[in-house]
Amino acid sequence: MFKLAPSLLAADNWNLEKCVTEVVEAGASVLHIDVMDGHFVPNLTMGPGMVKTLKGKTSAILDVHLMVSDPDFFVEPFAKAGADWISFHIEATVHAHRVSQKIRALGCKAGIVLNPGTPVAALEAMIPHVDFVLLMSVNPGFGGQAFIPATFDRLKQLRELISSLGSEAFIQIDGGVGPGNVADLHRDGVQVAVAGSSVFGKANPGQAARELISLAEAVHEN
Repeated sequence: MFKLAPSLLAADNWNLEKCVTEVVEAGASVLHIDVMDGHFVPNLTMGPGMVKTLKGKTSAILDVHLMVSDPDFFVEPFAKAGADWISFHIEATVHAHRVSQKIRALGCKAGIVLNPGTPVAALEAMIPHVDFVLLMSVNPGFGGQAFIPATFDRLKQLRELISSLGSEAFIQIDGGVGPGNVADLHRDGVQVAVAGSSVFGKANPGQAARELISLAEAVHEN
């Protein structure tokens, strides 16, 4: 089943409530919250306060993506603020197993994130200990980047690795997702697609979200 996860990084902060309401009413069931520390990536963004503000005011799943150098430090504040899913980069810690166990112990789904320059095989030991894998299709840190075409090959490798391990982890994609590739991504195994500027960069974010969902769901009709 396909889920669209609009990224609040691309939303109009002045009209955030309107943006969130429009995309959720259009069928987006996940809200993607990018957390950047200015160290792991060269940007600073949202803190636990954003999650706390959203919790209870929307029916959407709150999906926190930690782009930080010390994910272990950030997990508990975001879990307590109301995050439903928390993902972190395997490149950011030598204690990935410990971080994933901590996320789950706090009642959240745990996700592991892979940058474009990291081999898919690096996830082998962690896939049995997470609920989903977030495959970056751009380099993290900035919105509006172009999709990296080699992601399709990496997606195939990831799908085969998950299957070989007997895991039920689902696949999420983040970066450059839009009308031109969302159907192919879903056809190739992506169950959750993060979309930023292709939703919130449009004059009507709700309509843009609805279009992406329709394109992905049409895969099952063919």
